[in-house]
Amino acid sequence: MKVLRVAVVAGEASGDQLGASLLRAITARGVSYEAFGVGGEALAAEGLKTLFPQSDIAVMGLGPVIRKLPLIIRRIRETARAIIAAKPDILVTIDAPDFCKRVAKRVRAAAPEIPIVHWVCPSVWAWRPGRAPAMRPYIDHVLCLLPFEPAALARLKGPPGTYVGHPLIEKLGDMRPQTPEEAARRASLDHQTVLLLPGSRMSELHRLLPLILKAKDLARPPGDTVRWVIPTLPHLVPTIRTMLGANLDGIEIIAEKQGKLAAMREARAALAASGTVTLELALAGIPMVATYKVANWEAAIARRLITASSAILPNLVLGENVVPEFIQEVATPENLGRSFNMLLTDSPELRAQQAAFTRLESLMRMEGAAPSELAARVVLDLAAKARER
Repeated sequence: MKVLRVAVVAGEASGDQLGASLLRAITARGVSYEAFGVGGEALAAEGLKTLFPQSDIAVMGLGPVIRKLPLIIRRIRETARAIIAAKPDILVTIDAPDFCKRVAKRVRAAAPEIPIVHWVCPSVWAWRPGRAPAMRPYIDHVLCLLPFEPAALARLKGPPGTYVGHPLIEKLGDMRPQTPEEAARRASLDHQTVLLLPGSRMSELHRLLPLILKAKDLARPPGDTVRWVIPTLPHLVPTIRTMLGANLDGIEIIAEKQGKLAAMREARAALAASGTVTLELALAGIPMVATYKVANWEAAIARRLITASSAILPNLVLGENVVPEFIQEVATPENLGRSFNMLLTDSPELRAQQAAFTRLESLMRMEGAAPSELAARVVLDLAAKARER
């Protein structure tokens, strides 16, 4: 096979990591490539020539998007023009659906012969299902992170999808006890490590951290010692310290990656904001209680749009609500503390989650191949078919 010319568009840090893993997997299959598009440091390290800094489009929140809207629109046009002019063998867009969708539409209109793959299925199974059929004209294939997503795309008349697995699967060894000592600490009722996870956005911190702290104070764990840990990001540490106030002495804040992994490997339970972290905890085998709150007007809109039976990813994959979730008005310290307290003893609720998480791994693990390897197979197959045409 001649040198593969691949365009990659990754608008966020997580997409940058996925794109880099894809290029490494392509190399592992003995295929040489030339890569260009939009990416960050990880993709650049694998040889991608980026058209502009990823930070130009990696923005979150309505205010920042509005402020950078003229630049973002210009970058959409520049990205599409560059891809159309280069005529790569394939275009891979990764997450960042608003930016990637607009680039893919322009490329498809001007160069329909270029196959387009999108990695990370939008949550069409949870809200705005009309997005699925709307993708068909400009997306040839979707690489899915969750096992039920290909069937959801088919049911909603979206593009074909392939479950390649969640990247967390490749990190299981780092998230689970690695020594007998870590395993013993996770099982101990006398010296427990408990994780408090109020989210990684400033708005989540202000809404959820006070709630989680009140629930923590209502829990009554047995034993002599509880190590309360808040794993977080470095830039959030000053805010968390300020918010903890008098509670600061009793809670450990960890922002360093290896320290967070070590705490996870010995953690017995967690009280967490709903989101991807719940899937991470479940795959690590850590029972949890999940919660979330937004402004009342946001909740009213969400209730009209969301069709999923749960907001918790492990529950959705398992098809049963094994993880207790307290959303909006039922997210009270009393509800959280009562449910959380059951996980700090050897209770039926604790054992039910542990058993369910064993099933979860079997549902999500793709035997014999990493997600990046399966993604590379799909990408190379579509590129080869396009060349034959």
